[in-house]
Amino acid sequence: MRISRSATGNVLACLFLLLFALPLQLAEAQRAGNSYEEKKRQTNDIAVTIVTSGLTCTCARFAEDMRNVVNDLRPDGLRVLPVLGVGGLQNVNDVLFMKGIDMGVVDEDNLRLLKKRDPQLYANLEQRIQYITKLYNSEFHVVARNEIATYEDLRGKKVSFNLKDSQTEVTADIIFNALKIDVQRVNYDNDEAIKKLREGEIAAMIILSGAPQAALAKLKKEDQVHFLALDRQSLPNRDLQPIFADYLPAEITHEHYPSLIPEGASVATIANRALLVVYAWPENSVRYKKVGKFVQEFFGKIDQFHSAARHPKWKEVNLAAEIPGWTRFKPAAEWLAAHQTVAMRNPGNTAGQSPAELRVAFDQFVETRAGLSRQKTLSAREREALFTQFMQYLESQGAGRPAR
Repeated sequence: MRISRSATGNVLACLFLLLFALPLQLAEAQRAGNSYEEKKRQTNDIAVTIVTSGLTCTCARFAEDMRNVVNDLRPDGLRVLPVLGVGGLQNVNDVLFMKGIDMGVVDEDNLRLLKKRDPQLYANLEQRIQYITKLYNSEFHVVARNEIATYEDLRGKKVSFNLKDSQTEVTADIIFNALKIDVQRVNYDNDEAIKKLREGEIAAMIILSGAPQAALAKLKKEDQVHFLALDRQSLPNRDLQPIFADYLPAEITHEHYPSLIPEGASVATIANRALLVVYAWPENSVRYKKVGKFVQEFFGKIDQFHSAARHPKWKEVNLAAEIPGWTRFKPAAEWLAAHQTVAMRNPGNTAGQSPAELRVAFDQFVETRAGLSRQKTLSAREREALFTQFMQYLESQGAGRPAR
């Protein structure tokens, strides 16, 4: 039987494919597969997530600043991924239950509120979620039409409590219940609330956020709106002690909102402390180690956040601040113990002063500026509020500038 040349050529071609070409293709495909898996592993190994609220929230700007300063995209580096969440109690739930979330920005009162809402589900919440550091104070902004002089004038009127289940709504609910002022509660995002406030469809809008709040920069005196004060002078017949027991005294100033507050003037309000929190991963787990690495990088570069290019609220960051009722994430506590001088000189970029010098200056400030005797016992909240004022005072006197 004779075999044609073409048939012989086909057989040889098949043999070539089997013996040489196909193994080469398989090896190339395997190398590509290994490269893909390695890249995927590296990408996930260096990533940590931080859930925040909306884009205009101070917490979103803080997360962006952390990303810009801490990011190191090398295979053994660290990548910070900000995630837009709902805010408020939902951020706590996201840290607690959502698989892809490592950290979140939440407010101090969240533990207390969640345990009150569902004691069984959140019974051991302080063991499951821990705080890394206090970030900044979130001021309680109430912007009202000019015909509204005080909170009392809002009774029966339409007031936007921000989005449903947001931190603003949670805190506003507490404040208005404590004041026993019933209003028609509506839920609008910041932009929609501003539009309806300008048009007179609502009497006031509320935002709990670090001042200055980006969305409120859109408002001007020509819009016929102003900030409402929350203090004993504006509400003389109200017992505000329960409110000040849980929140810090604060103020909104001309520097925050020059279009709404005259130069040299301020509006009294309250504030909630915003915290950076983390899920309590088991020690030595992959997620625990990644967040621990983030803490080392974040805390170690804290001076870089005092640049004028960063949000002014970074001056309020107090790495060493203790938060009653919360447990500190162990890597954060260990870093603070090993770097006491750095922890003491923040916030305010007071790099030229020792802890002892700061302590003497603070005691003098308490006596001369706050009108308090050194013998008076201050609560943790009172001391935190005074310390924030103290650091602002140092900045105004030039003492907060870094040594050259």
